[in-house]
Amino acid sequence: MDEKKTAVIFKAFCDENRIRIIKLLRSGEKCACKLLEEINVTQPTLSHHMKILCDAEIVVGRKEGKWTHYSISKKGVEQAKECLQLLTALDAECENKSCCEK
Repeated sequence: MDEKKTAVIFKAFCDENRIRIIKLLRSGEKCACKLLEEINVTQPTLSHHMKILCDAEIVVGRKEGKWTHYSISKKGVEQAKECLQLLTALDAECENKSCCEK
């Protein structure tokens, strides 16, 4: 996974309101109107947060009438887990070397 995609994924988790939204979605799909009530932000602010979560593919939206219903994307969550694993895995070739060895 490239650095740009990695940054997009981790940006999704770097805001208290987005964390609240993810926690709310753990119990299942929620309409944007319900999310607005629960996190106490304006509609434009919610839209901004949802765009970031959807761009990271952590959340998916489904239009129904004038509202969008959001849910956690299992595929996106797996991508985020894999990304963190790859990013933090020690490189076996370099594991026992000092950074100053030639």
